[in-house]
Amino acid sequence: MNKKKTITAVVAVGVGLGLVTLSACGSTDSGSGSGGDSKTVTLVSHDSFAYSKDVLSAFEKESGYTVKVLKDGDAGQAVNKAILTKDNPQGDVFFGVDNTLLSRALDNGLFQSYDAKGSDQILPEYRVDQDKHRVTPIDTGDICVNYDKAYFSEHKLTPPRSFDDLIKPEYKNLLVTENASTSSPGLGFLLGTAAKYGDDGWQDYWTKLKANGVEVVDGWEQAYNEDFSGSAGGKKAKADRPLVVSYASSPPAEVIYADPKPTTAPTGVATGTCFRQVEYAGLLSNAKNTKGGEALIDFLITKQFQDDMPLNMFVYPVVEGAKVPTEFTEFGPQAKDPETMAPTKIAENRDQWVKSWTSLVLK
Repeated sequence: MNKKKTITAVVAVGVGLGLVTLSACGSTDSGSGSGGDSKTVTLVSHDSFAYSKDVLSAFEKESGYTVKVLKDGDAGQAVNKAILTKDNPQGDVFFGVDNTLLSRALDNGLFQSYDAKGSDQILPEYRVDQDKHRVTPIDTGDICVNYDKAYFSEHKLTPPRSFDDLIKPEYKNLLVTENASTSSPGLGFLLGTAAKYGDDGWQDYWTKLKANGVEVVDGWEQAYNEDFSGSAGGKKAKADRPLVVSYASSPPAEVIYADPKPTTAPTGVATGTCFRQVEYAGLLSNAKNTKGGEALIDFLITKQFQDDMPLNMFVYPVVEGAKVPTEFTEFGPQAKDPETMAPTKIAENRDQWVKSWTSLVLK
């Protein structure tokens, strides 16, 4: 859910200040192996992973490790590729698997056990897999429909507030969402509708949404920065969709990265369409540098990184006492009553739901 830059967020925007983008596929040091002697540790993640350079440099100086980051597309694509390459992983740590895809990663043996130092400071509601400690919660946020305020003002149309609103005639051909089979926010939106309408009702809802002209694209980057008229990128691209599935934290990003900065966010959130997302990091099975990977995971839940993370990835911290930027509380507060779903229910139904969704919406 990372979000920074010109706005490339999950997590939900951009590529932040001091963001270092590295294309290395792994450690360039030779002495690795399971003993973890290499001084290079590689983090594999989705395209939205971002951080302040000085914060990462502080970790490198203190730990003695050099961090390389390999970005591998949208979260869904990155998870799938990590599973396919798990016997010879591209790196040591994977960050960005969320609650919508977690069971797939765990069932496929993507991670090995590691109980991170400082994990007792993670807020209890975000902890999972406590018996095996294969993943560590890093951030949370809400997947929600965002709307272009200017469009709705110009057309004298009230923005949608709920899932039910999205299927009304006045919002026909206005929404763009991501493919639930390839995109984390797309899957989160599907799960939100399943949580809202139940096992027997979500397909009928999507039949109506399709009839109302919903557009589906592969990933968040295209949906938000190319097709959504309310984003900075969408304005440049002359996008024509004033509704998009993104994050509750996307409006603050539109303010923070604008020049000049507006006094109010140009986009808003349909608070009745939100699904709560949690992202995790894990030590990859067969990682070449396990010790370095463990140190990196420890770092991701330090107060230093957790405080730095929100304005880089536009997500909320999960560690007790971490700071939440004032821009978040003003322009992108977390939903008060988001849709949620138990990990076990996601695990039992996700693949079949995605298969049914694909047949229903894309064919």
